[in-house]
Amino acid sequence: MKYHFNPASILLPKEGFKKWSVVACDQYTSEQSYWDSVEKYVGDNPSALHIILPEIYLSEDNTPYINSINSNMEKYLESGVFDTFDDAMIYVERESNGTKRLGVVGVIDLEDYDYSKGTNALIRATEQTVLERIPPRVAIRKDAPLEMPHVMLLIDDKERSVIEPLSDKKPEFKEAYNFDLMEGGGHIEGYFIDKDTQVKVQNALESLLSGNENDMLFAVGDGNHSLATAKECYRQNPTPLNRYALVEIVNIHDASIEFEPIYRVMFNIDADDFMNKFMEAHAVSSDDNTHDFECVTKNGSEHITVKATAELPVGTLQVFIDEYLKENPQVKIDYIHGEDVVYDLCKEENTLGFIFLGMGKSDLFPAVKSDGSLPRKTFSMGHAHDKRYYIEARKIK
Repeated sequence: MKYHFNPASILLPKEGFKKWSVVACDQYTSEQSYWDSVEKYVGDNPSALHIILPEIYLSEDNTPYINSINSNMEKYLESGVFDTFDDAMIYVERESNGTKRLGVVGVIDLEDYDYSKGTNALIRATEQTVLERIPPRVAIRKDAPLEMPHVMLLIDDKERSVIEPLSDKKPEFKEAYNFDLMEGGGHIEGYFIDKDTQVKVQNALESLLSGNENDMLFAVGDGNHSLATAKECYRQNPTPLNRYALVEIVNIHDASIEFEPIYRVMFNIDADDFMNKFMEAHAVSSDDNTHDFECVTKNGSEHITVKATAELPVGTLQVFIDEYLKENPQVKIDYIHGEDVVYDLCKEENTLGFIFLGMGKSDLFPAVKSDGSLPRKTFSMGHAHDKRYYIEARKIK
């Protein structure tokens, strides 16, 4: 029987977890002060910070960063920074904001994953994959000897049969790590799952499949572009190690999982010009479905109602933004977690932010099965500090 989630040879640092573990690279992309604080705290200590590229630093030429990352990975491997744990799955408990999220770390087969819209693959992107974002990430990964995951895959397990039973077995498991995460990330614990229990997890996962051609076992909750990058690297270099990717699986019905909208802020923009054109293109008539937005500028907030041209508010807005950016290349956009960050960024001249309602988590699996991937950056599972932190690593060369 082929299992679609498996144990792996997992690397963990021998010590210094708190300085080792940093938040996903695609967070705080407009907040330099966050990454400055992380750099100051980590210093020259072994850290995931030195083997990832925070996206705030992405540029047209990332060669110096990539060379440093690969060099640091090799140095960490050669100098004994890691312990190796073969045939490992790790049960994870993450406490943040007074809630506890449960997960399991293992590997998925990239042959089961497809990020194209309308696919029937067992592992699917939940949001539109921006193809332009893949090449810079391929450049980082293609020669790297290690991968470190911030990918979280969701399962639709209403009966809580896969992950939740592990909580009662935790006293039987060997501890992998247990520490407070930096920069307000909360607390995390990891435990190695014994072989018999691994098989129970795998069988419970397979039982979620109905056998029909539109079965979807995993939906990408976080890290879609990282997983798409892994897929592309596998296509370019189809080695046995490249065929797999390290991920954490999480139940969408976990009480801690809350979907948060990802808001939009545009920079170097004539806000009046955008608003006039947006409102004109989406003028409301009596029979129209509508969407509401809060528009934020330096002068304050304004609430508007426009004609809906998509199922979700973010769809209506994003399609118009994409067209506007083509005609106004000087305008830049960022995708923001948290209303307070939108308000703060929009205190500057020539900025425009949008706040709107998001989607409910119970709508995700049906929507992806029915309509394919959603507009990019549709939702976030919590705020930036709730995102997955890098801890585990795996050799890919």
